[in-house]
Amino acid sequence: MHDLIRRQLESTVLQHLGVFPAVAVLGPRQCGKSTLVKMLAESMNPFVYLDLQNYEDLNKLTEPNLFFEANHEAIICLDEVQLVPHLFSVLRSAIDKSRRNGKFIILGSASQALLQKSSESLAGRIGLTELSPFLINEVNNEPGYTLQRYWLRGGFPESYLGKTDSDSMLWLENFIRTYIERDIPQLGFQIPALQLRRLLLMCAHNQGALLNASKLGESLGLTHPTVRRYIDLLEQTYILRTLQPYEANLKKRLVKSPKVYVRDTGILNRLLQIPDYNSLMGNPVFGVSWEALVIENCIENMPEWTPGFYRTATGNEIDLILVRGNRKIAIECKASAAPQLTKGNYNALADINPDHTFIIAPVKGSAYQLNNGILVAGIEEAINRLKNI
Repeated sequence: MHDLIRRQLESTVLQHLGVFPAVAVLGPRQCGKSTLVKMLAESMNPFVYLDLQNYEDLNKLTEPNLFFEANHEAIICLDEVQLVPHLFSVLRSAIDKSRRNGKFIILGSASQALLQKSSESLAGRIGLTELSPFLINEVNNEPGYTLQRYWLRGGFPESYLGKTDSDSMLWLENFIRTYIERDIPQLGFQIPALQLRRLLLMCAHNQGALLNASKLGESLGLTHPTVRRYIDLLEQTYILRTLQPYEANLKKRLVKSPKVYVRDTGILNRLLQIPDYNSLMGNPVFGVSWEALVIENCIENMPEWTPGFYRTATGNEIDLILVRGNRKIAIECKASAAPQLTKGNYNALADINPDHTFIIAPVKGSAYQLNNGILVAGIEEAINRLKNI
């Protein structure tokens, strides 16, 4: 079934292959990077795929220059490249020798900052793209889609496509454990697994709250800088998102701390041991869980726009502001069938003066206008409208 779900990043990757000698597809482990490239490879011949977690494949690169020379006609894909950082200097000379675009595809489960080696060695030679787990507009026309299923299970393909909710939760638990116990140490970080799990759990309990590293540190027995470092690592490996405050030139006292979200609602629900949709509806996290789902989908679908949130010291706030040049979009997330804005929301909108305002809620049916051109829409329709702005 994975093969049937086309990813919207496909066209971006193909475009990059035409422009750069190497293209990196980065994103969390198991989000579908290998599947995406194998789908693209059907139209690429010859094509060589190496999984660097596989000992046999890794052995083929004992003499990387010889291997690249022997396969000079082929497009070569290197998966889990963060495990072999010394490859980047060899790649550089191979790229300069072949002098052709679209020669290498590099897949990695760590961000550009963690793959610093690549940006140092391959600057100007590599096009960077990021793949997230399934976005709602990639699955909402597929058989079996319901908003409840996507919200509960999140977008990781194995979780979303699980036979039952309980299979999905089992997969998510295994994913979290492997991530903490294997993936982080493989990147060279020696952090006690229990400590990292507790930090993740605290972030889940404080989903969408302002980051208070000192308070988190006190609870975990860690210093404030250590908490910041761990959160940065969780962000660089695509598990957390820190949303920065929108910088407006207003004479207002604005909140300075970022907000922290567990990016995937499936992982959030597993961390909080929420087994099904009814339990989610009864859980205090229901509203901020919806907020995370909306924010993640909006940001990933609008890569050219800079995201932030707006909050003043007096409590006027908007969940998400997207900015591009001098254009602004305000998005408020409401987990309600009949959403209304608060006085604080209206005050914030008056401060920001956005070009478009959306209230995104789990509502069925067509979008409708509130007063002053504020549009209330379900997430699926809102994404379509945003992409057309």
